[in-house]
Amino acid sequence: MIEGLVVKPGEPAGLGGRDPGDRLGLDDKDEAKSERDELLERLHELQDRFWAEATRSVLLVLQGMDTSGKDGTIEHVFHGMNPQGVRAAAFKVPTVHELAHDYLWRIHDRCPARGEIGIFNRSHYEDLVTVRVLGLVSAERCRRRYGHVREFERILSDEGTTIVKVFLHISKGEQAERLQARLDDPDKQWKFRAGDLETRKRWDDYMACYEEVLTETSTEWAPWYVVPADRKWVRNVAVARLLVDTLELLDPRFPEPEENLSGIVVE
Repeated sequence: MIEGLVVKPGEPAGLGGRDPGDRLGLDDKDEAKSERDELLERLHELQDRFWAEATRSVLLVLQGMDTSGKDGTIEHVFHGMNPQGVRAAAFKVPTVHELAHDYLWRIHDRCPARGEIGIFNRSHYEDLVTVRVLGLVSAERCRRRYGHVREFERILSDEGTTIVKVFLHISKGEQAERLQARLDDPDKQWKFRAGDLETRKRWDDYMACYEEVLTETSTEWAPWYVVPADRKWVRNVAVARLLVDTLELLDPRFPEPEENLSGIVVE
């Protein structure tokens, strides 16, 4: 399942040839739910060890167009996990204070500590994609940032953070349905912004920019994975599998207990 999702370093991301509706071999929602539940059980076990070990960290980066499911992924994949060991950060429009620093300053401050699984809901990649499409930063300046980001992520990796970058790949048709669903449901209208429609008009520009950015910043130490996101149940299984595979490779262990504990009786 996962091998075909990776953007191999040095090769094009190929978003145009990747199907946002791919089922990744899953037959239906019931099969997906069963597999997701098994993965989450395993994920909880691994997280307990990882938090106790407290020597390394994992960073999950979630990027994608509006309605691609960043919030939903966090809700369904991290449900029931020990909150002490999970650190989520949502990067919105920079504040005046954040703009007074370099664009990576606020990012580094929110990276996970040892023992934590960090989640970036949007990330430093907004400063490579969104600012370029909106004309806030020139294309030339954004392209210089590719090198910044590759080396920034290399620093994190060298210092013990395993980075898992996920692009939630949604189709334009599915986005239209989800935006309309927000408008039609009074309980979800708060999520809708008029600016969402302006962003949608620039769909091709965003996708072309993401194609370039993913191609240029998928590295051996921080690869990109393109997860089909038209079906939420496929998306959830894929991201859960990525995290389980990542933690199993790290193979966290509980610390050794103190010496001379045998024979102690708590009265």
